[in-house]
Amino acid sequence: MTAEQRAALREIVWVDPERMSGTPCFTGTRVPIQVLIDHIEGNDTLDEFLENFPSVSREQAIAFVEFAKDLVLECLTETVSC
Repeated sequence: MTAEQRAALREIVWVDPERMSGTPCFTGTRVPIQVLIDHIEGNDTLDEFLENFPSVSREQAIAFVEFAKDLVLECLTETVSC
């Protein structure tokens, strides 16, 4: 992951050992990223997730999904070290 990608990720996700035991959460919230992934796996819509977790903005959730997608695609094309 490049320094630019890490900086972009810090805008979306924060990890603080003193919050939620260091669980990666959406920046400015106590909502773990894993909760969004669990909702997607459970076939919930983005709107359902956002309704359940109003402290997460639509922009944050979409940015995380886009970031994850881009990173996976880069890994598959071997342009970054995964």
